Amino acid sequence: QVQLVESGGGLVQAGDSLRLSCASSGRTFSSYAMGWFRQAPGKEREFVAAISWNGGSTSYGDSVKGRFTISRDNAKNTVFLQMNSLKPEDTAVYYCASYRDSNWFRVVVRSLDFGSWGQGTQVTVSS
Repeated sequence: QVQLVESGGGLVQAGDSLRLSCASSGRTFSSYAMGWFRQAPGKEREFVAAISWNGGSTSYGDSVKGRFTISRDNAKNTVFLQMNSLKPEDTAVYYCASYRDSNWFRVVVRSLDFGSWGQGTQVTVSS
């Protein structure tokens, strides 16, 4: 069974940067695409970023394009989300997720493609 553990969240000011990490265990990490989603209070879950199993393809939500970067280290079974130029509207709980199927990735991301989720890490951006 896949286990995903996020870390790196915190309280920052607008314009600051944060780097989230998600450590995966329980299956062959390098065979599965990974993603980040977020959910703010009272709002629906929102797609943030995704990366293919080999890191060759990425996809981003419109609200974070140009500011956030997803990457992965398959040797360390970890996926990262580098968040720059943070805004108060980026405040949310950020969740790491792993694809259901191996060696598969679609650029037009669907949350249904993800079968395992972490517990989330809080990111709060003050103005």
